[in-house]
Amino acid sequence: MRKKTDKLLESLSQEARLGRISRRNFMHYALAAGVTATTATGLWTSSAAAQPKSGGSFRVAIHDNNSSDTHNPGTYLSIQQIFLAHTHRAFLTLINTDQTLGGDVASEWSGSEDASEWTFRLRDNVTFHDGRKVVADDVIASLNFHRGEASTSAAKALLSDITDISKTDDHTVVVTLSGPNADLPWLMTDYHLVIQPANDDGTIDWQSGIGCGPYKIVDGDFGIGFKLVRHDVWHGEGAYFDEVEMIAIGDPNARQTALVTGDVDAVSSIDLKTMALMQRNPQMVVENVPSASAITMPMHCNTAPFDNVDVRMALKLAMNREEIVEKIMFNAGMVGNDFHHSPAQPYYPEGLDQLSYDPDKARALLKKAGAEGLAIDLSSSESIFSGAVDMCVLYSEQAKAAGIDINVVREPNDGYYSDVWLKKPFCAVAWGARPTPDNIYTLAYKADAAWNESYWVNDRFNELLLQGKAELDDAKRAEIYREMAVIARDDGGTIIPFFRNFVYGRRTNVQNTGQLSAAWELDGCRAASRWWFA
Repeated sequence: MRKKTDKLLESLSQEARLGRISRRNFMHYALAAGVTATTATGLWTSSAAAQPKSGGSFRVAIHDNNSSDTHNPGTYLSIQQIFLAHTHRAFLTLINTDQTLGGDVASEWSGSEDASEWTFRLRDNVTFHDGRKVVADDVIASLNFHRGEASTSAAKALLSDITDISKTDDHTVVVTLSGPNADLPWLMTDYHLVIQPANDDGTIDWQSGIGCGPYKIVDGDFGIGFKLVRHDVWHGEGAYFDEVEMIAIGDPNARQTALVTGDVDAVSSIDLKTMALMQRNPQMVVENVPSASAITMPMHCNTAPFDNVDVRMALKLAMNREEIVEKIMFNAGMVGNDFHHSPAQPYYPEGLDQLSYDPDKARALLKKAGAEGLAIDLSSSESIFSGAVDMCVLYSEQAKAAGIDINVVREPNDGYYSDVWLKKPFCAVAWGARPTPDNIYTLAYKADAAWNESYWVNDRFNELLLQGKAELDDAKRAEIYREMAVIARDDGGTIIPFFRNFVYGRRTNVQNTGQLSAAWELDGCRAASRWWFA
């Protein structure tokens, strides 16, 4: 028995050295073999967590790209923009690989007793790519870019509670709010809120592509790709690669072929239909990371027939979510319940009744609404995730039992989020993970939010949203979010089929610590600065 255990541990250690197994799976199998957690951790550290090495050119294929994308942080939306932002720009705070909050441009922060004022202390060694030091004026201008009546930024709603941003010196920024917000330091991780050089008039220079992140752009175009080199005086840890090359490859087969042949070192998304096959390839590592990233189907509540709550509920009940997770996601996801709040976020409301597939009840609701024989279009695209169109086709088949005719419209990958999302009244959408329920509800459900994708307005929900920001008692705050979840589920205009795992791939010569951020694909879109070559 001892020999069998030793052989298993030796095999696990070899897999770890080659980068073929995640830390989570390594610990699972080691503990199952009978070793203690301390011993298993030591084995992992000695096998896989060797000191990172510098050098090499990291080539990564990105799945969600638009030629219309720009460097304007207020318009960030695609994975291409988000990955690039985390590679060449920086933020006040960041989400660590263990899902905790860490510092980026800010080294520390503190709030007033009622959390209505926050002070951020900036590092004194942060430098823009053109050599300028990052100071408080840059931070103030960068945040103000998303504020005010003239702002068109998608992050405007997130900062609407801020009444003033000031400095006490070049490295201290004070943010004053109209009321308490305990989540403000988390909010500063939002991918729009990059720190940019301030112009003399208080605006920011976003057009040049200059940032203060780990790599600086030397060439590139949106929709095609970018080449970057290390910013040698970057203030953070990591940035082990000499160069980073982002390559736009929207087609999943072409993207995975590039990984298999070694033309790229990592890809941002694996086609789930081929996940098992990729996992068997000895040169590949498939990362499968549970997250709070949601797939949504917003129905425009200001447009018939979705302006009727019975029609909205009928469409929710006409979906068999378990079948979708099994057949489309190959179980790499968790069934949704039509409120945008996952167990990966704090204050998750346990025990709420799950909306289940009930075509008979859906048919009755349509009859009540005078919408029998409902026929609607549903837009989708493979740029959402690999399998998004198949998901919508399966939903269309499920809905037939309720007498609903859903015509799935396959839209072009390029320009999906500029031409379809927020414009067509029923479509599929992929949302990245947000760290707190307040963050996602403020961004996507608040009545006046630019990204209120279903154009849903519920007065009680918006009242509770304000209460949740101001409530510092955790128990009371949890009750507020519980009521909000029920309202969104029963009245809201968004169907949430599931929360998805981030499933992406790397070659075995690419290493990481084994802990991966669940904020975005590719280690919170920070693979370029956190990973290295063996």
